[in-house]
Amino acid sequence: MSTTTATSTPPVPDAPARQILPAEERHATELAFLAAHDEGPRPPGWALTPRAVVTFICGSDGKALDGPGQRLVIAPKFVGERALVERCVVTLAGERGLLLVGEPGTAKSMLSELLSAAVCGTSALTVQGTAGTTEDAFRYGWNYALLLAQGPTRQALVDSPVLSAMRTGRVARVEEITRCLPEVQDALVSILSDRRVSVPELSGTDDAAVAAAPGFTVIATANLRDRGVSEMSAALKRRFNFETVHPIADAEAESALIRGQAVAAVQRAGAAFAVDDAVLDVLVTVFRDLRTGRSAEGWDVERPGTVMSTAEAVQVATSLGVATAYLPAGDTLDLVPGHLLGVVRKDDPADHARLLGYWDGPVRRRAEDGSAMWRRLWDLRETLR
Repeated sequence: MSTTTATSTPPVPDAPARQILPAEERHATELAFLAAHDEGPRPPGWALTPRAVVTFICGSDGKALDGPGQRLVIAPKFVGERALVERCVVTLAGERGLLLVGEPGTAKSMLSELLSAAVCGTSALTVQGTAGTTEDAFRYGWNYALLLAQGPTRQALVDSPVLSAMRTGRVARVEEITRCLPEVQDALVSILSDRRVSVPELSGTDDAAVAAAPGFTVIATANLRDRGVSEMSAALKRRFNFETVHPIADAEAESALIRGQAVAAVQRAGAAFAVDDAVLDVLVTVFRDLRTGRSAEGWDVERPGTVMSTAEAVQVATSLGVATAYLPAGDTLDLVPGHLLGVVRKDDPADHARLLGYWDGPVRRRAEDGSAMWRRLWDLRETLR
């Protein structure tokens, strides 16, 4: 009598979900609603009216807007001056280049992504600036297999994100433009001036030059305190409108943003966010004190060389949330000093001493005033050694 062993084929797993969706997919419902809600005049190639773009980014102030068959409250997505967003939208409507500058971690890239998604429906036409970025990233390259087989043809041409944006009348994004070498940056000068790209290899054909379709423009970002950057030429600067994105001024708004971002990140990690609001308030206070060089009480604070940005605060809050969910051990506040030390020691070893000085100043004085949270934080000073 023979025995047959059956083997089962393991099920094919579903395609993994993406960690982060682009803005045009994340907010697809709002974008579609606003496109139908506001039927006012639109610049050529725009998916929304300028007014709707501002509403998409800044929100509808908690008011429900009436649309075809539904009402919707548009949530704010950028914490900053509405006037800044309006100036950015006006710049893009005039088909002029927009350069967002500011300290690291002030949401320049996020604002660039939101603007692109609202204006043209995609934020994907992006060049990441680095010291290794070449001129091809702004102009075009070649499929060398086709180039060898056919010679220079339109089929062998590989459009850069910028060239694709020119052909379709969309927004091209250039992240960290000052990380690119000057000669690479200057490839944008003729693009923003002449609004065309010449392809000498296709001379004598209809594809020898690519003219920008209506709606094409460029949004670039640059950090003010980044190291190893290349200064932009005067010619390139003149082709951009500069807008400075400042750190969030309002403490409550910053706290709400940090909580919202951290909650979303911890949920993506498969857990519920369970960090107490009082711990987050302490975290935000420390970051704001060290960032501004002055406490809310008016005490002087020595600023570390590292930028204590909102983005860094979000990362610390996320780490606290993940640790609380997966490695619970005592009070979450006990984890704060170690994470702060990890932030301030990124650039300058002397920042360790500045953090200790902050503990010996505002933290100690608040503990002496009777605050239980700050007294516990003061007791944790030894963990910073």
